[in-house]
Amino acid sequence: MADPETPVTNQGPVTISSSSAERAPIVYFDGASCFGHHNGAIQIELAANLLMPVGAAVRVDVIQTAHLRCSPAAALALREAIDKALAMYRQGQQQPPETIPTVKN
Repeated sequence: MADPETPVTNQGPVTISSSSAERAPIVYFDGASCFGHHNGAIQIELAANLLMPVGAAVRVDVIQTAHLRCSPAAALALREAIDKALAMYRQGQQQPPETIPTVKN
């Protein structure tokens, strides 16, 4: 039996159907409101802030945007992807901003 703490890697080439891309939902969230596990499945609730006008003020409501469920191996793969995406982001932040040359005709 595979170790659930080890992400599955190098299983050969993986092909993702291009016909599924336009039907996949985009999930936006501002944070994880809670998390846990049940019967071997990782459970994470994703939430977003919703701004609601109340007279001249603004009230912030927190709403659930997704209920994430996955195996421990899938959670590790997701964590690895998030860590790599954050490293790419940090690397981009360290580079000096590109200057746009002024061109006169």
